[in-house]
This record gives sequence, structure tokens and C-alpha cells, in this order.
Amino acid sequence: MPQDRDDAFAWIDAQRERRDRAGLVRRLSPRPADSPLLDLASNDYLGLARHPEVTAAAAAAAHRWGAGSTGSRLVTGSTELHTRLERELAEFCGFEAALVFSSGYAANLAAVSALSGRDALVVSDADNHASLIDGCRLSRAEIAVVPHADPDAVRKALGAAEAAGADAGEAAGAGPARRRALVVSDAVFSVDGDAAPLAALAGASRPYGAALVVDEAHGLGVLGEGGRGAVHEAGLAGAPDVVVTATLSKSLGSQGGAVLGPARVIEHLVNSARTFIFDTGLNPAAVGAALASLRLLRREPERAARVRTVAMGLYGRLTAAGLAAVRPDASVVSVRAPSPEEAVRWAADCRAAGLMVGCFRPPSVPDGVSRLRLTARGNLTEAQVEEAVDVIVRTAPTA
Repeated sequence: MPQDRDDAFAWIDAQRERRDRAGLVRRLSPRPADSPLLDLASNDYLGLARHPEVTAAAAAAAHRWGAGSTGSRLVTGSTELHTRLERELAEFCGFEAALVFSSGYAANLAAVSALSGRDALVVSDADNHASLIDGCRLSRAEIAVVPHADPDAVRKALGAAEAAGADAGEAAGAGPARRRALVVSDAVFSVDGDAAPLAALAGASRPYGAALVVDEAHGLGVLGEGGRGAVHEAGLAGAPDVVVTATLSKSLGSQGGAVLGPARVIEHLVNSARTFIFDTGLNPAAVGAALASLRLLRREPERAARVRTVAMGLYGRLTAAGLAAVRPDASVVSVRAPSPEEAVRWAADCRAAGLMVGCFRPPSVPDGVSRLRLTARGNLTEAQVEEAVDVIVRTAPTA
């Protein structure tokens, strides 16, 4: 049926009906300031979002610097606080320099698009986060999507591109020219919580002169020595061909993102990354909160280990009860559901019983499998873990 010329958005109704039939409607659920629910849905891995030191630092930064940053980082949006956070974050994670963005999403768009380009090749893991995928799309590069966590597939993609470039150079009567290449991967994948084989990815990339860009959103604060991240744990921190992106909104309990790497890479982003140049700088309160969280983590490194302990405790109890959970490498515990409808119902039943859990369904999941997504928080008590497991098992869909 042709679209009504007087209704420019009639197509939205048709899409809404398809979502309704597929059980894929999403709705906002505003939470109160003091929710009575036990939270296994947020990304506040270290439990720092409400820590008194962190909230006090956010308030102090707002009083000192104002509610907003007042402009882009290149105009009025950079404060001494931003510089301090960048310096301490780079030092903590073992990199030469860092650059703070308004979100982790913006940081990923910047790193991938500004470090590749029309004549480059980007090799991307099939399960990468949407922000990395969008960075690939914006890069205008040739994109090779490879099977999940498969260094051999990365090596083959880079080798095929190098061979094709050599053939093209020979046909044109020119010598072989090495093509700019980027390998892009999450450190810990957000859906199932599995860690990427970073050392093997670096080994697959280096013979072809490809840089490795790793998103540490779910690794920072959880993995590595004192929470320094999966890249640090893999012995790749500070490497001249490795760049890390991170978010300040998970383990650091604040908001914003960052790119860490060699100083020349950071200088290049300042001059070429559109999500840095044309975006308003991160507000001072978020910067102050992230800096306070980072300092707290340095002072109390055991917080990172506690998150992993809680995650393994959830996994062990859930699988012992017969549920299909994925063994966590960091803080995310994924529990499979029979269908999107059952996943939604299961999450709703958990909520009715006092437990908030995440619910991931297509198209948010790359494999099409719906699941509950639990986030282990370092400040959960053993009693709260037991309570959460009891609710999840009791409300689980019957076979």
C-alpha cells in the first residue's frame, strides 16, 4: 500500500507493529533515586557511583568549574581537571597519553574513524560493540568482519589484503606498498562477558603492520593488576602499535570516555577526530567523579578482584541449579533464555520479586540468542548474591 502523502511517518507504525509481533518492543523504565530493587543490571561494577568520595568530588567540581564545560575541548571545554584525569588515567593503565571524550561511544567512533580512512582496512570481530561497528561504518574504510575471537581469521584477512595490494602494485608497475590496517576488538564482550585473546590478536596483527584498537569498557577496573585492564594483563600496555578506548561510566561510576595510546596518536585525534573537535567537552562533575573513582581504585585495588569473585559465585550457583550460564571472564554473567518473549517475561518476574536484571534480545545480540545479562558488582554481599540466584532460579522459564 502506498504511503499516505499527508503522513510522513506512517512507516513508523508498520515498524512498531512488526516489533510488537516479534516481542521486541523496548520501553524506558525510569528508576527512583532510592530503588528498593537489588541491582544486577547496572554497569556500576565497583559500586562507586554512589560512593561518598565520588559524589562529593562531582559536587565540588560542579561548584568549582560550573555545571557544563561550556564548549568543545578545543575552545573552552578543557579544564585543568580534564588534563589531570587524562594524565592519571594514562599512567594507571600504562600508556603514554590519554584523551577524554564526552562518552565511550564517542571515543570509539573517534579511534576507529580517525586511525583508518578510505584507503585503509579495518578488521573487526563479529561480536564487537555497536560503537565499534559504527566507527567502522564512519571510517569509509574497507571492513572485514571476522568470526568471533579468532586470531587466525584476523591473520588471513590481513594476509589477503596484503597479497591483493602486492598484486595491484605489480600490475601498475609499482613496488608493493603496505596498506594502513587496523584490528578492532572489545577486550571483554558485553553480551556474554568473554575476554578477547588479546596477545594472539597482537601476534596476528604485527607481521602486517596493523595497529590493534581495544575497547576496555568492561575490562577497566575489573581485569589486570589492580583493575588496570585486559590490555595491561596481556602485557600490551604502552605498546607503540596498541590503542585502548575506555568508558568512565562503568567501573569508574561516572560518565564519559577516553582513548589511551602513544602520544602521537592522541595528538592526531586532537586534530582529526570529529567526535572530539565538534562535541562539547565532558562536564566537570563527571570528570571530577571519574578522577575520584580512579584514585579510590588505586588506593583499594582489591575492589577489582572482588568483582571477579562475585561473578564466579553467580555463575557457579546458577549452573549448579541447571541454568545455561556462560562462564564469565570479567563482570558480566550471561544466562540463556528460550526466546525473546521468555526473556522479557523472566526479567519482569525477577523485577516483581525485587531483583533488577538486564534483558538482551535481538537485534542487540549478535547470535540471535536472548538472555538475561547479570552484572556482578564488587559491593554485593554474599547474602545478596544468594538472594539474586534464588530469584533467578525460582522465576526461570520451565522447559
